[in-house]
Amino acid sequence: GVLHEDLRLLLDTALPPKRKKVVLGVGDAKMGAAVLEELGVQCQTGGVVAELMRGIRLHFPALVRGLTAQSAAKAQLGLGHSYSRAKVKFNVHRVDNMIIQSISLLDQLDKDINTFSMRVREWYGYHFPELIKIVPENSMYCRVAKFIGNRRELSEESLEGLEEIVMDSAKAQAILEASRSSMGMDISPLDLINIESFSRRVISLSDYRKGLQEYLRSKMSQVAPSLSALIGEVVGARLISHAGSLTNLAKYPASTVQILGAEKALFRALKTRGNTPKYGLIFHSTFIGRAAAKNKGRISRYLANKCTIASRIDCFSEVPTSVFGDKLREQVEERLAFYETGEPPRKNLEVMKEAVVEANEVVAEVKRRQEKKEKKRKKREKRRLEALAAAAAEEPAENSVLETEENDVGAKKKKKKKQQQQQPEEEEAEPEENGVEEEEEEEPLPKKKRKVMVEPEQEEEEEKKKKKK
Repeated sequence: GVLHEDLRLLLDTALPPKRKKVVLGVGDAKMGAAVLEELGVQCQTGGVVAELMRGIRLHFPALVRGLTAQSAAKAQLGLGHSYSRAKVKFNVHRVDNMIIQSISLLDQLDKDINTFSMRVREWYGYHFPELIKIVPENSMYCRVAKFIGNRRELSEESLEGLEEIVMDSAKAQAILEASRSSMGMDISPLDLINIESFSRRVISLSDYRKGLQEYLRSKMSQVAPSLSALIGEVVGARLISHAGSLTNLAKYPASTVQILGAEKALFRALKTRGNTPKYGLIFHSTFIGRAAAKNKGRISRYLANKCTIASRIDCFSEVPTSVFGDKLREQVEERLAFYETGEPPRKNLEVMKEAVVEANEVVAEVKRRQEKKEKKRKKREKRRLEALAAAAAEEPAENSVLETEENDVGAKKKKKKKQQQQQPEEEEAEPEENGVEEEEEEEPLPKKKRKVMVEPEQEEEEEKKKKKK
């Protein structure tokens, strides 16, 4: 409904001053209404205008100088791509695709862990069959089997480790007594190694499942906090996954959400003209299990209604909060109490007014925190830019100092080279006679140096005498 700034500027510059008498032809009725609202210019949108617009679009390359059909096609393609990118852009923290994938992986892990645990039970049961009755839980059974290994090696010393795994001293004592009088067959060390490695894999899978469940909870609190507060993270994630996305779930009516996941039963009932199902995936919530048999249908319809409201709030609110989900959960609790005791629940209008007030406070607090973070980020960016500017300013000064030093060093090197070149020339030019005078002109040497200088002369004289002889 808001006129684009570029279009407004174009109309302001193109239209004459007396705008009230001008009538524009606009192909889109919404754009004509926006122009009339913003600029007060009458716009016609009819069959003639549409034909004119179609003709202008068709012959646009011929009407604009320097525009070819190929460049116009490229411009249209680029505009389409940019429009599609703008439509696709969304907040990465509110991506429901990750929820769909994680809940699917969670279901697959449940099936696989159950299958693998049954394989461990069957495999290790040949050696220690009494353990299955004492430890019925799958993951705990795998941990105990890995800890025990060969049952003949189990003793009183390993009782503390068993208690840590089983979390019950009586169970640990029962396992110890059963291992002493077990009917199982003996097992080789190689078979034990294989069983332990497989049970270790099953334990790691169960640990990963716990981590995945925590990840799903954190993701649901970011994407759909109201829905997760109302019905739980797992059931809410199943609803989103079955619908395809949070937007699709928000578009569904309450009657569809109520039987979501029970499509087979619904179509079978329609085919056989029997009773339609009362609930689908929402049956896994605690509310329907707590209701009496005669009230299950009513509470499921009411719960589906609240789930629809929560999903729409989560999907279309700018700052998602769990305030509405908590209030809707309170309403379902009150409705359950009404079915049991007859106490009348609060009206929906009162509850929603309270929720809106609390949500506004929460949103204001969140926006305040975001503004603080943005200010801190801007300050850090400003400091970084100032540091870069200071470093850039210091660099030329350092370069100039380095250049001067390099010039000085170069000049000194050149002087040294010249002096070295001049010294051999002077030595060649001087006659040997001046050597005596130079020796006389030299400063008197210290005593140690004199002795050193005298010794080579004596050696030379002795060598000459030897030669003469």
